[in-house]
Amino acid sequence: MADTQVDQVLKQEKRGLFGLRGEKLDNLFNPSKKKTKIAYTRGFLEGLPEAKGGEEWQCLSEALYFEARGESVKGQFAVAEVILNRVDSPQFPDTVCGVVHQGTGRKYQCQFTYTCDGYKEVIAEHDAYEQVGKVAKLMVGGAPRELTDGATYYHTKAVSPRWSRKFARTATIGVHHFYRPQTQISQN
Repeated sequence: MADTQVDQVLKQEKRGLFGLRGEKLDNLFNPSKKKTKIAYTRGFLEGLPEAKGGEEWQCLSEALYFEARGESVKGQFAVAEVILNRVDSPQFPDTVCGVVHQGTGRKYQCQFTYTCDGYKEVIAEHDAYEQVGKVAKLMVGGAPRELTDGATYYHTKAVSPRWSRKFARTATIGVHHFYRPQTQISQN
């Protein structure tokens, strides 16, 4: 029980230090934690065992499937970074599932359209789901977030939402542009 309380306190402290990038905070809290070197390729992911996990893993896997399964592996990792960066931000819910389902219930007024578009979520491409599940496992397990420079927003290049003009673009990967608030200072 005490460990759970300590974890909650550390989580709140981590959210309070949002200006620092996630991996830098992880290094502060888990200095001896062994880091997996990530190669953003299908071959790398194919060499990993099938991924399974708890509720947070499942929420991230589903979000990646519905939001980024057609993206490159690098693009899938980038979308996962945005979700986890939001978890670390005090402006968003503090769990992966909370971030993914924020606003669900109001048609087209949610953070991730697949959760509020009125269509049933059906995972029909099992190979794609297996791949994004591996990405989710690595990211939930603390993989480095080095692709989006702290981005908490993204959109496809096919659109130009008004909100994007208020943010600093941090990266373009595949068919997505990535952004963070302009006042957030990079900690690279």
